[in-house]
Amino acid sequence: MEKFLIEVPHGEDKASCMRAVQVFLSSGSHFVTNAEWGCMDGDHKAWLIVETENKEAAKRLLPSSYQRDAKIISIRKLTRKDLEESIMDHHKD
Repeated sequence: MEKFLIEVPHGEDKASCMRAVQVFLSSGSHFVTNAEWGCMDGDHKAWLIVETENKEAAKRLLPSSYQRDAKIISIRKLTRKDLEESIMDHHKD
């Protein structure tokens, strides 16, 4: 399983926010109903962290009307060794 951060934008007006929340709450997906929202701070997006087989599976968790505009990013924690190797790789360039 891979871990993904999903960012789902929606319109900035009150109706768009209310519609997005309603659609997410009625989706039935545990992941989607537990989204984090940035609307109260003027960033009209929802964020979720999920573990699935791949990006396509992560996208399918979303309500269909929000899949097209969603940004799905593979994320993982790096060990100290990973970080040190990453720094060394950058110095080779």
